[in-house]
Amino acid sequence: MLSKYYDFKYFKGDLTGGLVAGVVALPLALAFGVQSGLGAIAGLYGAIAVGVFAAIFGGTATQASGPTGPMTVVSAALVASAYEITGSMEAAMPIIILTFLLGGIFQIVFGFLNIASYVKYFPYPVVSGFMSGVGLIIIILQIFPFAGLDPSKSTMDVIYNFPSLFSDFNWRALALGGLTVVIYYVFPFVTKAIPSALVALIVASLVGYFLGWHLDNIVPIIGEIPSGLPSLQIDGLFSVDANHYMLIGEYATVLAILGSIDSLLTSVIADNMTKTKHNSNRELIGQGIGNAIAAIFGGIPGAGATKGTVVNINSGGRTRVSGTIHGLVLLAVLLGLGKLAGFIPLSVLAGLLIPIGFKIIDTKGLKHLLVVPRADAFVLVLVLMVTTFGSLIQAVGMGLLLACLLFMKRASDIGEEGMEVGTLAGFDGEKPWQDEVEFYEAHKDKVYIKHLYGPLFFGFTSHFQNEIKNIPDQVKSLIIRMDRVPYIDQSGLYALENAVLDLEQRGIQVLLTAVQEQPKDKLVSIDIVPDLISEEHIFNNINDAFDHLENTLKLK
Repeated sequence: MLSKYYDFKYFKGDLTGGLVAGVVALPLALAFGVQSGLGAIAGLYGAIAVGVFAAIFGGTATQASGPTGPMTVVSAALVASAYEITGSMEAAMPIIILTFLLGGIFQIVFGFLNIASYVKYFPYPVVSGFMSGVGLIIIILQIFPFAGLDPSKSTMDVIYNFPSLFSDFNWRALALGGLTVVIYYVFPFVTKAIPSALVALIVASLVGYFLGWHLDNIVPIIGEIPSGLPSLQIDGLFSVDANHYMLIGEYATVLAILGSIDSLLTSVIADNMTKTKHNSNRELIGQGIGNAIAAIFGGIPGAGATKGTVVNINSGGRTRVSGTIHGLVLLAVLLGLGKLAGFIPLSVLAGLLIPIGFKIIDTKGLKHLLVVPRADAFVLVLVLMVTTFGSLIQAVGMGLLLACLLFMKRASDIGEEGMEVGTLAGFDGEKPWQDEVEFYEAHKDKVYIKHLYGPLFFGFTSHFQNEIKNIPDQVKSLIIRMDRVPYIDQSGLYALENAVLDLEQRGIQVLLTAVQEQPKDKLVSIDIVPDLISEEHIFNNINDAFDHLENTLKLK
């Protein structure tokens, strides 16, 4: 009977993938729970609920979901704000739980309203600046716990109180945190069969335990973790003061949007690895259900976790059973090993989170700041700074507004210069231009010609990448005609880079023709030319490209 719903040939891989993904998720769930301000147990509850229910109801078969850096940073900001408003954690909890619950409900609504189709319009500088800001927040907020001191509630507090770090640090905690970081980075050189984060967590915690540093708070530890199944946390939800509705709505919206972006980006990675296609709307519904259930049990919200998903796939996971097993592994840990986790030093968790923070920072976007269009660089830096030292909510809103305004200004300039601004043409039904007809008729099964019209910017990048993916494998070469592309922004540059990488991996050669000055300068500035596309594959006109193909591919 079960075989009608599940092909058991995948079970071994799903079991292995789920087990390994669960092991990888454990230390991060505990660490993110502590960083959120709600405790390690909240991270574990969130990882279990989101992991199981997002896998069952989501739209990506191999997705492993749970607390992530971006979602935890927003959650921590909410916890701090709610505590500041109410004066106690007990009074703040209904606000926090209701916000998490509403964020999950918003995601479910997003799925039913097909909001996923609009997420792709977020400009690269906004996403990059926000993610890099989140990475910096994680690093900065873990500096004090890493040194055995009480955590600060904001990045500005860390900067303000930074001098005390040198006089009040706990050398034992610092030693355990340093040991954790060293093992995290060095152990993969020994073997990648066991997750380095788990090894670092266990080894550093055991060192602290056997040295007796867990006694009398010599080194701060997690402390007692409740064992057994969690209880519902819905008391007081419907008696929340109406004055707090604005705060709840703002943070719920940000959690829903950020969780959707985070999950869908991971879904794309899973698609590329498994050569499948996820269902974006169903994925948002599944993530929303998981986050809503996590909320009513006191868990922090999560999203598709890139590291867990990649580990799951590489370990053999191929169906949603793998993601479900990943969540159940964490449930087993909760029921059986919860008390042992209480001895983990907080500096060890900080030692795990600091490398995670560095991984979240978009080094690619930052590296190209001086060579991408200045408007994009300005938006990225502004969003990064506001995210890190100001309001997460204002950072995203401000970034989107600026990106749209700056692009409209650029589009207006292009119009005044008499250039054509159109939309990207698609392959389906696209007619060859007059100077292509003869070559097209002779070689259309081996060579594709892609016409681009107007600026290649963030509004069209997703469409462009989807068109590229639709090229059949039997095609030997793609000619991209850029005669009518006067401008390319940072999102367009990276979309073109990803498309070329994908085509090169499939053995499809990419040629460019008639590249205008601004796009050519930007392609060279971030090394797409000549690292991915050699100078020999850029032609002044289409006929030169045809001659090259006839000589190299022996098309005649």
